[in-house]
Amino acid sequence: MMQSHTVKLLPILAFLASACAKEVPIVESQGDCGAVFKGEMCTWSRSKGDSLIDVGAVVRLASIDSSPATAMMVWPPAAEAKLKLPESVHSKSGLTQLTVFWEAMGHPPATFATPHFDFHFYLVPVGEEMTYDCKDTARPVALAEGYSLPDVAMPPEIAKMIGTDTLLGLCVPTMGMHSLLTASLDTKEIFQGQMVIGYYGGKPIFIEPMVTKTMLQERKSFELPIPTIPGLSGNYPRKFRAEYDEAQQSYRFIFSEFAPGA
Repeated sequence: MMQSHTVKLLPILAFLASACAKEVPIVESQGDCGAVFKGEMCTWSRSKGDSLIDVGAVVRLASIDSSPATAMMVWPPAAEAKLKLPESVHSKSGLTQLTVFWEAMGHPPATFATPHFDFHFYLVPVGEEMTYDCKDTARPVALAEGYSLPDVAMPPEIAKMIGTDTLLGLCVPTMGMHSLLTASLDTKEIFQGQMVIGYYGGKPIFIEPMVTKTMLQERKSFELPIPTIPGLSGNYPRKFRAEYDEAQQSYRFIFSEFAPGA
């Protein structure tokens, strides 16, 4: 009898062993890390075999809380950090680099005149953004639904410093043009967070969670919708969420649900 039971168990054990062998682990890859004020930010990605699960950055609350109340204005603006994402996910996600900017006084239009962070996740080769001098004024054939690419008048004191009284398409040298939610341009309410789509030479170049210091200091998870982006042919994320980790005192910015554009 014992022999019979053993023979019957062998196929079951072989099946279980085969199933375990086929289980593909989730692998997290580390990108660049860099100091931002009194904290650190790091980029990362997670994959399962050949499938990309998500891509993002760890944003420490120490960086947010220690951001200064004032900052000397320089033109073009200087990034607090430039962090490459893992090279293995560039073609799978479209995302290549994160540049972090702290806007201590906010910036025009008036809706955005409040302290906030600009997290530019670029869709172009690392370093290309440094060639954007805003002399190319070409605009995209079509914008994401509900978005505008405004020409923004500068206050006289800023206009004198930067040498122009209007930013065409809200173009900032070494960044690019900034497409904003049309509804946010038609309100007097100060924004809390929104997804900005960047352009240069008529093509999409970055996806930017723009988030106020106040919102980040609430220490609550949140999502920002990513619109369908006309003209973006490669893979790009369709979902963004920021998960707050109380134990780590940090946010985990997560881009997921990658799909090719039109």
